[in-house]
Amino acid sequence: MKKIVSVSLGSSKRDHVVETEIVGEKVRIERIGTDGDMEKAIAIIRELDGQVDALGMGGINLYITVGPRRYVLQDALRLKGAARITPIVDGSGLKNTLEKRAIHYLTRQGLFNFAGERVLLVCGVDRFGMAEALVEAGAEVTFGDLIFGLNVPLPLKSLHTLSVVGRTLGPIVSRLPFKYLYPTGEQQNIIYEKYGKYYLGNKIIAGDFHYIKKYLPLQMQSKVVLTNTVTPEDVEMLASRGVEYLITTTPEFEGRSFGTNVMEALLVALLGKAPESITEEDYYHILDTVRFTPRFEKLNGKEGLKRSAV
Repeated sequence: MKKIVSVSLGSSKRDHVVETEIVGEKVRIERIGTDGDMEKAIAIIRELDGQVDALGMGGINLYITVGPRRYVLQDALRLKGAARITPIVDGSGLKNTLEKRAIHYLTRQGLFNFAGERVLLVCGVDRFGMAEALVEAGAEVTFGDLIFGLNVPLPLKSLHTLSVVGRTLGPIVSRLPFKYLYPTGEQQNIIYEKYGKYYLGNKIIAGDFHYIKKYLPLQMQSKVVLTNTVTPEDVEMLASRGVEYLITTTPEFEGRSFGTNVMEALLVALLGKAPESITEEDYYHILDTVRFTPRFEKLNGKEGLKRSAV
């Protein structure tokens, strides 16, 4: 059995374990939250190193990505360095493959047409592949990087502007403590009444779920949420606030959609290769093999609460 563990800086309330079978291989997927405690996360990674097939770094990114440029987050390097034997990944390999593919898949299958739709992507440098795919699909995208990452109420209106801002601030932001950039621990359970107008002015709210949740308005009628990591409780909350459709780029396992770091760790374990030697073509090939497709659920509307996985 392949064993995959995500060690997250997020809340331990979101911990979960799943055992399933993928392409004939039994796998055990576990998520361990450390409530924002960096030292605890490092200690757990060191303890698991060499004992599992692959590790994921949850609640933190190794890179800020702006097109071909990547800026390494210094806090993430500490987590990565704690694993000397077991491969450890942050999900960036899938953000540029699985998430791009998910947008194209939804369009090709006629499940959702992004052309002409107004989209708020809460953080484009976190998901540059998704950003490019949404623009390619004809969506009118607003990037909320300054709003959600730095609490600066300045929306960015184009990929070019996002790239300029990313290249300018990337070297500085990458050196900041990660807790200033992203909600960790108990901060993931707090929703602030702020910036609601940016949600209400767009049909689709896309990107990292914890950024989306951070300022989520009480009224989200007829909105579409396009994200990745959600628990059954998250789904109920979105439904109660009126969200019409939920789309996750990662598949559903027993009511849970895990983060891209978990899915990337799973694919690394199945490939049996060192992460640094895995190419984009390798990821596309293994994605074809496992046949991961987006989760697509209707939460509200004339048909009421209806759940299905594509």
